Amino acid sequence: MKTELARLCALSRLSLAIGLSLAAVTPAFAQDAPPPSGDRASSAEAEPQDGEGDERSSRRDSGPQRARTQVGAYLEISQVLSADLGNGGDTLTYTSVAAGVDGQIQTRRVTAQMSLRYEHNFDWNDNGVDSDVVSGIAMVNVQVVPGAVQLDAGAMATRTGGDGRVFGVTNRDAAVDVYSAYIGPTLSTHAGPIAINASYRLGYVKVDDHRAGATLNDDFDDSTAHSATASIGMSPGRLPFGWTVGAGYVRENSGGRFRNRFEGRYVRGDVVVPIGATLAVTAGIGYEDIEASQRDLVRDINGFPVIGPGGVTPDPNAPRLLTYDQSGMMYDGGVIWRPTPRTELQVRAGHRYGGTTVAGSFDHRFNENQGIHAEVFDTVGTFGHTLTTDVNGLPSNFDANRDPLTGGLSGCVFGQQGGRCFDRSLARISGDSFRMRGGSLVFSGQRRLWSYGIGASYAHRRYSRPTVSGFGGVASEDEIYSVYGSVGRQLSRTSELNLDVFASWYDSDVALDSVTTVGGTLSYNRSFLLDRLSLLAALGVYHSDDGTEDSTNASALGGLRYTF
Repeated sequence: MKTELARLCALSRLSLAIGLSLAAVTPAFAQDAPPPSGDRASSAEAEPQDGEGDERSSRRDSGPQRARTQVGAYLEISQVLSADLGNGGDTLTYTSVAAGVDGQIQTRRVTAQMSLRYEHNFDWNDNGVDSDVVSGIAMVNVQVVPGAVQLDAGAMATRTGGDGRVFGVTNRDAAVDVYSAYIGPTLSTHAGPIAINASYRLGYVKVDDHRAGATLNDDFDDSTAHSATASIGMSPGRLPFGWTVGAGYVRENSGGRFRNRFEGRYVRGDVVVPIGATLAVTAGIGYEDIEASQRDLVRDINGFPVIGPGGVTPDPNAPRLLTYDQSGMMYDGGVIWRPTPRTELQVRAGHRYGGTTVAGSFDHRFNENQGIHAEVFDTVGTFGHTLTTDVNGLPSNFDANRDPLTGGLSGCVFGQQGGRCFDRSLARISGDSFRMRGGSLVFSGQRRLWSYGIGASYAHRRYSRPTVSGFGGVASEDEIYSVYGSVGRQLSRTSELNLDVFASWYDSDVALDSVTTVGGTLSYNRSFLLDRLSLLAALGVYHSDDGTEDSTNASALGGLRYTF
């Protein structure tokens, strides 16, 4: 009897997992779908009508929630010393004044979390360090009709080196500011046994290049993307298998001289067949059409591009040039394995984008405070859409890791059961579309007085450009490897110590277009006066090498923060 009951419980858990997979299977392979979030396993406790493409939403509506508000605004002043340890390097001294807000708001229908910061640096040496820096992440979920209609929005502001550096961008570097935001509703309901899911997202990305020459904005200035998905399906139960039929559409228009445009659409069907208490097989087939284009070039009477002092010039009056054109059948198959409610593995392989494609994910929740998320991805997209997708895929209850010396986002965001690193999105900013393949692994959590997060990822991009002359000197493919680690220790009720280390290796097929970045920071915080006044101290070392020159900077910070 006990054996039969255990078997029925296992089958029930698998059915729930299949229901969730059916709800998400279409967007998981759509152009506009957010990658699985770091604490995806927790969604197994929800009903199998989860909203398509937004697992965080199902977690937020998975049960009664107690209203609470934990928001702290702060003012901060710090003195920073930064020394170039190379030959003939200089030493900079500057004062940083910052204001920010961190916290969560949770009511019966609204969940919001934010970590926002504005910082101004005053240079003491007249070396051009004076700067304004805005950084942060914010997310909000509104249950418009609880259990059926919700509204999600999010935004991120950060900096990147613009040359393959995502980690270790200091305040003495001329960098690129990146802003990203999205908003849209999600429908998740039932008509009898039929699950009905639909979602729409409006995404926007803006970049501001502060480097010498500021050439990036010629290629990519901003982008606006619209994406929508819809599906109907049924979990196993009335039938010996589950099924889903879905469709999706995405369109993105980018600024910059060439006005790049990306458009994709698909329709597909999927089935899931349980073959045991914890295992099921899945397969799907569909059709997709993807196109990317840009403005043509000004040409001479012989049809050759006219190359002037500033390079080639776009011709807004000429027909647009196709840079990517792929249409046809897509199909794949795989397995779903869910041995416990806290563990799930999905693997799929098949044909897409004109060749073989493999994708999958693994999630395991050790407990409510520790989790691991791994994924293998294969997509065709753009910089703007990839970035907003990654922001949309952040875990709930995130911890926005900040560089203690710059206050900026460190490149990775961790949650209690996973997280996400943005190196695949920010390593190279371009208006071109590309096919991106790679994988990532994120482990994070808390245990007693310790908190920790580890991230590792690899991404390879192959860019799509016109098969005409005039586009030399730009990468046709690149790749980035990166690792990041963070560990913190609560020394007492009022003090803590944190260590962050990172390394990344970026390379492209263009000569002298590579950069290696390594570094680390150590910080100490101690609070006084009813925990409102905090002493800040930090040390950091940053090293970068682009093949022609390398630099090593050491920085030290001392400051005070007052929290309201």
